[in-house]
Amino acid sequence: MSNRVCVAGVAGRMGRTLAKRLVDHPELNLTAATEQPGSAWIGRDLGELIGVGKLDICVSDGLSAVIEDCDTVIDFTRPEATLEHLSICLDSVKNLVVGTTGFTSAERQMIDQAAAKIGLVIASNFAIGVNAAFKLVEIAARILGPEAEVEIVEMHHNQKIDAPSGTALTLGEVVSQVRGSSLSDTASYGRHSEADKRKAGEIGIHSLRGGSVVGEHSVIFATSGERIEITHRAESRENFAEGALRACQWLRNQPHGIYTMSDVLDLEQFQ
Repeated sequence: MSNRVCVAGVAGRMGRTLAKRLVDHPELNLTAATEQPGSAWIGRDLGELIGVGKLDICVSDGLSAVIEDCDTVIDFTRPEATLEHLSICLDSVKNLVVGTTGFTSAERQMIDQAAAKIGLVIASNFAIGVNAAFKLVEIAARILGPEAEVEIVEMHHNQKIDAPSGTALTLGEVVSQVRGSSLSDTASYGRHSEADKRKAGEIGIHSLRGGSVVGEHSVIFATSGERIEITHRAESRENFAEGALRACQWLRNQPHGIYTMSDVLDLEQFQ
């Protein structure tokens, strides 16, 4: 069964990577691409943008104009753009794969509600290795218990806007869920204090920015006399693209609802 794909925000770093991977994909067909109004690429051939020769796919300035040319939209843009795309997908009943991060609680609730009508996969990080790390962190948190002190350190390139990264927050949420607590109640961001020592049960989250780092995340479990570190380093955006395309394929055969990469990779089998 054909699965026609539109890449939203195709001129961005992830957008270009996704489009290139889709050109010769055996099961997914790249049929549309969008950019924000005013982009120099509007109306130009997508193949020129990604350096693969003419594709006869013109970059559109809005999803509404091309929504009927696709079955699934992949969106790695910004929250305001993603919510606009979500509304269009709802009206046309099209699946949506979301890699955008930085949503507020209210915005995330809007995404969750859309699952009553369309299929969505939403993840803070689509890299298959990072999702394996999520599972390893969950298992370690269970084994080590609440006595282990947890620190999360992440680093990204100097152009990344949100901090902490969505992946770092997800890692914190994984630990919090195991402990039956809320990250909002236990997180300490970029710790700075001259008077207070580390509080029991808190989760430290620290963000570093510099150079061209694609993405690096470490979760440190520290106990009296020993330390466990679980680290994932992304060396290419190809890893994120591979996971997003895998999610695209998987979602095509699912009923409407909201899913995560844990569902796509069937990670619940590993307990």
